[in-house]
Amino acid sequence: MEIYQGVNFFELPPHIYAIADNAYRVMCAEYNNHFILISGESGAGKTEASKKILQYFAVTCPTTEQLQIVRDRLLLSNPVLEAFGNAKTLRNDNSSRFGKYMDIQFDFKGAPVGGHILSYLIEKSRVVHQNNGERNFHIFYQLLEGGEDDLLRWLGLERNPQKYMYLIQGRCAKVSSINDKSDWKTVRKAFSVIDFAETDIEHLFGVIASVLHLGNIQYEEDSNGHAIITNGSQIKWISKLLGVHLSILQEALTHRKIEARSEEVLSPLNIDLAFCARDAAAKAIYGRTFTWLVNKINGSLANKDLTRKTVIGLLDIYGFEVFDTNSFEQFCINYCNEKLQQLLIEMTLKAEQEEYEMEGIEWEPIPYFNNKIICDLVEEKHKGIISILDEECLRPGEATDLSFLEKLEEKVGDHAHFLTRKLADQKTRKSIDWVDFRLLHYAGEVTYCVVGFLEKNNDLLYRNLKEVLCKSKNGIIKECFLPSELDNRRRPETVATQFKNSLGSLIEILMSKEPSYIRCIKPNEGKEPGKFDDVLIRHQVKYLGLMEHLRVRRAGFAYRRKYELFLQRYKSLCPATWPHWPGPAADGVETLIKHIGYKPEEYKLGRTKIFIRFPRTLFATEDAFEYSKHLLVTRIQARYKGCLGKREYKKQKEAAIKLEACWRGALARKEAKRRVWAVETIKRFIKGFINRKNPLCPENDEFIRFVQYTYLTKLRDHVPKNVLDKNWLKPPAILEETSEMLKKICMRNLVRQYCQGITAEKKAQLQQKVVASAIFRGKKDGYLQSISQPFADTRLSEKDINPKVLQLIRGEKIKYVTPVVKYDRNGFKARERQLLLTQAAAYVVEMAKIKQKIDYAALKGISTSNLSDGLLVVHVPEDNKQKGDVILQCEHIFETVTKLSMLANKQNAVQVVQGSLQFHISSGKEGMIAFTTGQEPQIYKAKNGRLTVVSTRTKS
Repeated sequence: MEIYQGVNFFELPPHIYAIADNAYRVMCAEYNNHFILISGESGAGKTEASKKILQYFAVTCPTTEQLQIVRDRLLLSNPVLEAFGNAKTLRNDNSSRFGKYMDIQFDFKGAPVGGHILSYLIEKSRVVHQNNGERNFHIFYQLLEGGEDDLLRWLGLERNPQKYMYLIQGRCAKVSSINDKSDWKTVRKAFSVIDFAETDIEHLFGVIASVLHLGNIQYEEDSNGHAIITNGSQIKWISKLLGVHLSILQEALTHRKIEARSEEVLSPLNIDLAFCARDAAAKAIYGRTFTWLVNKINGSLANKDLTRKTVIGLLDIYGFEVFDTNSFEQFCINYCNEKLQQLLIEMTLKAEQEEYEMEGIEWEPIPYFNNKIICDLVEEKHKGIISILDEECLRPGEATDLSFLEKLEEKVGDHAHFLTRKLADQKTRKSIDWVDFRLLHYAGEVTYCVVGFLEKNNDLLYRNLKEVLCKSKNGIIKECFLPSELDNRRRPETVATQFKNSLGSLIEILMSKEPSYIRCIKPNEGKEPGKFDDVLIRHQVKYLGLMEHLRVRRAGFAYRRKYELFLQRYKSLCPATWPHWPGPAADGVETLIKHIGYKPEEYKLGRTKIFIRFPRTLFATEDAFEYSKHLLVTRIQARYKGCLGKREYKKQKEAAIKLEACWRGALARKEAKRRVWAVETIKRFIKGFINRKNPLCPENDEFIRFVQYTYLTKLRDHVPKNVLDKNWLKPPAILEETSEMLKKICMRNLVRQYCQGITAEKKAQLQQKVVASAIFRGKKDGYLQSISQPFADTRLSEKDINPKVLQLIRGEKIKYVTPVVKYDRNGFKARERQLLLTQAAAYVVEMAKIKQKIDYAALKGISTSNLSDGLLVVHVPEDNKQKGDVILQCEHIFETVTKLSMLANKQNAVQVVQGSLQFHISSGKEGMIAFTTGQEPQIYKAKNGRLTVVSTRTKS
C-alpha cells in the first residue's frame, strides 16, 4: 500500500492498489465522482478485490478518531453481508449470491465520512434448496458452529447441521476451506462495531433460527387428503421466536385464504401446496430480513453532514455462472453480467472510437463484438424474454413453464442467440432438453431449465401467511411485513421486472461517474492455487474483449479533456494564459502547450478536446502544475498575510495612541501623589532622626521601626549557615540587646540542626575518632592527616575469610577484619596474616588456621611508636597459654589500634613510645624494637639482633 500510495498510475506495475489510488487522487483533484467496476466469472476473485480496495482506502486516507469509527464500519460491513448473502457453490466457496454496489463518501479533505450500500436480487431459493455440493448461506452454519450454548438453547437449536432439512440438501455442511467458528466471532464483533442494539441482534438470530425450524416442519395427509403438521415442536419454536400466535400460525401453514366477492374462505392445502407455502414463507422471511440488514448497515454508515460529498462506488456483483442445471437465478445473474459488459463496451470500445471520429482525430476503427443484441433479446419491451415471462405470469388462465417456453419459441425463435430443442438442428438437439432453452451469451452458451421460472418470477406469499407475519412481535419481522401491504390490492411487480428496473437504475448511477475497471480472470476450474489453465484463460480473454481494449488503448490516447477544463486547470503554467485568457479556449490551450513544450507526436487537438498520447507527458504537466500551485499559494499567502498585518497594525496603532494618552495622564497624577507622600515621609524621618535617642514617642516611632525593620531584613540575608561561622551583622545602638538574643537563638538552632543530622553510623565514627584523638593526638606522626579519613567498618568481607576459620569462631560475631604482616619474635621473619576482631577476642589467622587467639580480658596493652610507621605490639600475659607478644604491621594503624582498644575496653593501655620498644618473647626472655627515621621506610633485623623500623618524617 505504501509503495502505490500517491504514485502516478503508469509508474508501477498494474495493481488493484494502483486503480484505487488513481481513482482517489483524481477524485480529490477534480472533485468528481468515480466508480470501480469489478467483473469476472463466479469464483474469479471479485469479492476479494473489493475487500482489498476497501482496506486500501482505510489505511491510506486521512482520518480522525471519529472517522476511524466510520472506517471500521465500512470494513466490517463486508463480513456481515458475506455471512448473510454468500454461500458455497460448485465454482466458488464464498460466492456472492446477491449484487452489491457500495458508495464510499469522502469530504473535501479526502477523508471517508460515510457510505451507502445497494443490494440486488438475493438468491432466496437457496434458503430452501441447494444443489449437490453446495451449501445454504454461511450464517446458518456459523450460528450452529460458533453460537454460544445459551444462545442455541434459547433458539431451540442443536449444533449438528445434519438435523436441519434446509442445510443437508447439498451434502456438504462442512467445508475444509471455511472456518465457520472463526467467521462467527468476526460477525459478532462486526455487529458491535456497526452499532447493532442487543435487541436487534436477538431478533435477527430469532429470524435465522425460525427459518431452520420452518425447514423441519413435516406434513402428512389426513383422511380427506388435506395436509396436517405431524410434529408440533418446530412450530412452537417458530411461534416463540417470531412472536406470533401458535394456532394462527399453524392454520396459515395448512390453509389458504381465498377471497370470493365479499367473502373470505379458508381452503385446506394438500401436501404439495403446504410444502410450497412453508418454503415461500422461509424465502420471504429471509429475503426481507436481508433487505432490513442492508438498511440497518446503511443507517450506521450514513453521514448526517449535508455538505457536498464526492463518492467512489464499488460494484461487486455476482459473476457469470454456468451450472449443470441453470434456473431463473442464473438467468438473472447472467443478464446482469450482459448489461455490465454492454456498459463496459459503451464506455470504452464504442465511446472511445466514436469520440475520435467526432473530434476529427485520424483513426483506424478496431472491430469488436457489441452484445447489445443479447441485452435486447432479454429486456426489450413487449418482445424480450422478461416481457414474455411477465405476460405469462399475469395472464388469466392456466399458465405453466412449458407454455412460457412455447411463447418464447413463437416470439423470439428466429433470434440468432436463442435456441430450443424444437428449433435446434439434429446435432445440437441432443444437448437440449424439452424444458430447456439456450442463450448464446457474450461469455458462451448457457442452457436454462424453465421449470420454476413462473413460480420464482411471481414470488407470491399467501395472504393469510402475510397477515400472520404482520402481527409478529419480532421487531425485524414487524418492520419487514407492514400492515399497509394488506390494504394494497395491486399485484406487485414480478421479480424479473424489479431486477430489470433496479439494474437500469444502477447503470444510470454508473454512467454519471468516472469509471475504473478491474477484470478478474479465473485461473482454473478446480479452485486450486498455482494452477494456470491456458485454455480457460484464453476463453475469458476472448469473450471479455480484452485484446480489443488493448488495441484501442495502444492506438489511442492516454488522456483527453475539454479545452475549457484543461485550460482552467493548467493555465497557471503560462504567463499568457494566467490569470485569464481573453480568447477562445482552444487558442488558449494551443498557446499553453507551446509554452510548456509539447512535441507534435505527444498530442492532438480535436474540435472540442485536447488528446495527450503518453502518460509521461501528462505526469510532467501535472508535476509542473503542482509546483506552480505551491508558488501561487505562497504568493497568495504572502499578500493575504501582508493585508492582515497592515490591518492589525492600524488597529493596534490607534489603540496604542489612546492607551498612551490615558496612561500619561494616570502617570502624571500618580507622580504628583508620590511627591506629596515623599515630602511628608522625609519630614517625619528627619524628626525621628533628631529624636532617635529619646524614649519611644510619636516623633521618633516611625523612624525607629524603620531602623528595626531595615536591620532585621539585612540580618535575614546574613544569618550564619553553620556552627563554625562566627560572623554576625553589627546592630544599631537601639537593637544591641535584641541582636544578642537573636544570636544566641540562632546558634542554638544551628547546633540542634547539626545534632539532629548526625546518624548512628556517623556517631559511632565520631566516637572512634574521639578515642583515636585521645590516644594519638600530639603523640604519633601522621595522625593529623588521618583525621579527615573516616574509619571503615571492616577492611575485608566475610567472603575473604576461609570458611574453616568462620566455622571455628561461629559462636562469635566478627566486628573488624584487616590484612596484617606478622613478624616472628625470634628471627623477625615477615608473614602475611589476617587480624580478626570479634566481640570477645582477637585472632591472628593464616589461611584456614587460627595461629593465635588473644582474649580481650588477658590483653595487657598495645604499643606503637611515635613515628609514621604502621607497627604495633600486642602485649599478652607471660603464661603457657600465650606464645608471647604479637608484633604486627598494618596499613591502617590508627583505625586498627582504635577499634582493638575499644573492643577490648583498654583505651588507657595503649602506649605511644619513642626510640625503642621492649616486648616479651617467651618466659624470662625479652626483645627490643628500635624506631628511627630515614629516606625510605623499611623494616629489617639489625646486626645487634634487634628489629629496626625506619620511617620517613611527615610534614606537620
